[in-house]
Amino acid sequence: MLGGSFLLALLRNTISAGLMLSFFLMLDRPRFSMKKTIGCYIVFGIFLITAYSLWYLHGNKSFVQYAAMSTLLFIGIFCSLMSGDVLYLSLYKMALAFYLFSVSTFCGVDVARWGFDGNALVDLVVRFVCSAVILTVTWKKFRRQFLSGVDFLIDEMDMFSAVTLFVSVMLGAIMAYWPNLQGFSIFNMVRAFLILFMAGVLQYVILHLYIHLGQEHYYQAEKELLEANEQLLRQQMELMKESEKEAARIRHDVRHHTLLIKEYVSKGEFQGLLDYLEEYGADVVNWKAEDVCMNRAVNSILCAYARKARSQGICVSMDVRVVEGLPVRDIDWVAILANVFENAIHGCGSSGCPVQEIRIYIAQKGNKIMIQCCNTSAPVSFHKGLPQSDKGGGTGVFSIVKAASRYEGETDFTMEDGMFMTRILLNLPAGISGKTA
Repeated sequence: MLGGSFLLALLRNTISAGLMLSFFLMLDRPRFSMKKTIGCYIVFGIFLITAYSLWYLHGNKSFVQYAAMSTLLFIGIFCSLMSGDVLYLSLYKMALAFYLFSVSTFCGVDVARWGFDGNALVDLVVRFVCSAVILTVTWKKFRRQFLSGVDFLIDEMDMFSAVTLFVSVMLGAIMAYWPNLQGFSIFNMVRAFLILFMAGVLQYVILHLYIHLGQEHYYQAEKELLEANEQLLRQQMELMKESEKEAARIRHDVRHHTLLIKEYVSKGEFQGLLDYLEEYGADVVNWKAEDVCMNRAVNSILCAYARKARSQGICVSMDVRVVEGLPVRDIDWVAILANVFENAIHGCGSSGCPVQEIRIYIAQKGNKIMIQCCNTSAPVSFHKGLPQSDKGGGTGVFSIVKAASRYEGETDFTMEDGMFMTRILLNLPAGISGKTA
């Protein structure tokens, strides 16, 4: 610290707090509305700046020793409470904000001591310029890139990796306040600069690594989804071909039916004609394709996979109560139902049980859709609540979870009495009821 009047301290605190709060808010998805969030940030910033300026006025020595680290604590708690993101992502953003604050402080203090004999006004100007450059670059370049990849970060990062990044960035930032570096020398200045530079490069590379890994997993899941969709379309084509063959057979038999009806009429055997027509009507009903619900996408997916399961000797029962016109994309129905059914078929096949069954229940209640699948299965291992495949992969489960997350949904996978249970809850926009016909 270069000291200075109370007014200079007030301006320095304003620049520092403004940098950290503004940087965090630019990269955040707030818990509340933006108007309310900005208001809370302004009130908190004014309170913080006032409190720290009074601290500087009445306890200069303790302020120099503890102000920077205590700022991280107080601003970190406030920003985490205001953020709508997970805790470990807030920790990472707070570490970045403190790192940039440290860079600004380092540049201001050392430039002022290097060429201007420790002039406090130069320190203030350099800090302001650094903060302005950082916030401008963040808003125009880094913000869009970060927010577009934040979902990938959430998917790939966990608390351990976030804490590791937090510690690595903090170690570099703290070097700006290390006691041995407080005395000015070219060596200390170069050493602090290199430490801050390497810490910044390290976290930036790791950030891109996490985003890249998340994108790779996302594209892999999309590929699996497209393959499942293609498989479903092939099965639908097979059903259509069989329907065409059945229709051709019916047309061929119509001639014989017509001749027989004429024979009954010519002989006046009307009771025999009525009996024959009843048998014919029952036969026509049996030709009707399976229809499990009014939603065409759901019906097509379930019928195709039920036919596949039954061809393998698996008993399938379905209770489906969803209507047409729901705001769920067909490709998301494929991602959820096709993967659920496919996993259920694999589970039955690997169970080794003589009697294998799949039970599916889907219902809509208000703006929620509940999906439950129960199938015969061998014991399954779980990791973080998700089933692990012995053959590796697990992209089917990932596709289910990802598709459900688009509707702020929840997924649950459990084993109960030798049966594997998949439960999915989708939240639709309020007031959605679909079409009843």
